[in-house]
Amino acid sequence: MRGTVNRNGGASIVSAITRRAAVMAGAALMFPRSSMAQAAWPTRVVKIIVPLGPGSGADIAARMLGERLQRMWGKPVVIENRPGGNGIAAITGFLTANDDHTLFYGAAATFTVHPYQMETIPYDFKRDILPIAQATVTIAVVAVPASSAVNTMPEFVKWAKDNPGKLNAALVPGIAEITFDKFVKVENLQITKVPYRNIVDAVSDASVGRVQFLSTAFAIVQPSVEGRTIRVIAITNNERFPGLPDVATCAEQGVPSMAYEGLAGLFGGKLLSADLRARIGEDVLRAMGDPVIKQRIEATGQMVLPGGAAAFQASIDGQIEEIKRSAAYLGLNAGKVAP
Repeated sequence: MRGTVNRNGGASIVSAITRRAAVMAGAALMFPRSSMAQAAWPTRVVKIIVPLGPGSGADIAARMLGERLQRMWGKPVVIENRPGGNGIAAITGFLTANDDHTLFYGAAATFTVHPYQMETIPYDFKRDILPIAQATVTIAVVAVPASSAVNTMPEFVKWAKDNPGKLNAALVPGIAEITFDKFVKVENLQITKVPYRNIVDAVSDASVGRVQFLSTAFAIVQPSVEGRTIRVIAITNNERFPGLPDVATCAEQGVPSMAYEGLAGLFGGKLLSADLRARIGEDVLRAMGDPVIKQRIEATGQMVLPGGAAAFQASIDGQIEEIKRSAAYLGLNAGKVAP
């Protein structure tokens, strides 16, 4: 027996399918493919490039942050160290990746000093790089060999004046270098700057007296301080570090020319959408707000200072103005951005 067709029912079914298709089409207009893809982000491994070697303050913070973000995102977060070249090696690797699964973690000064250190800069900070979230302030210090008799900044200045051209200095790339140049000019000193591809390598040279002045993150020198081969004589930050309560700041010791802050955070490339940038930033703030993360980071000589993209950008703008003043004092001209 042949079956019959309910034409009205069939029409109803067709009408229902048509309505559903219309609704889905409308949803697609409301949520374009980029937004739908973003909702599933990350879809693969996220790489965070760090411009310093393993053991540096930025590396330690990036690994702790990456570990927590990996739990949140359910995808691997890999930290890749690319030291050398005043941060250019890391920045180039970050920008040439040209995707939203490659991020950059480091000090804001990695970028802000380049216009005064290089004739040509292969990137445009305002165009190519987006601050995502502020994370930490690195506690930076001035350290000397424990074998020296120097215990304060004024004592170091006297030592340098008594031995013109005989002392060597090692500095973490970035703002520490331009600040040191200002310090040397203000105090009228003759000190040789020794370049290091990886500032961590300078610690062993300072421990045996080949380097007499070392300015970098406390996290880098902490093991040597505990091993009594290096002595910290000053904090470069504006405030004292609770982990070194007896060590005064450079400003407190009457040497404000050697004072600088090591603000660090997470950056993204120009292809990062505003929504995804905000989402990643929120995750960073949530991770850095964890008391366990805070305690672990502060134990390495860093202070947790989380902030969103706007707060991070404002801090960077303030640092840019400060560096401009230092550069003007030193007679440095701004470099050129590569086309």
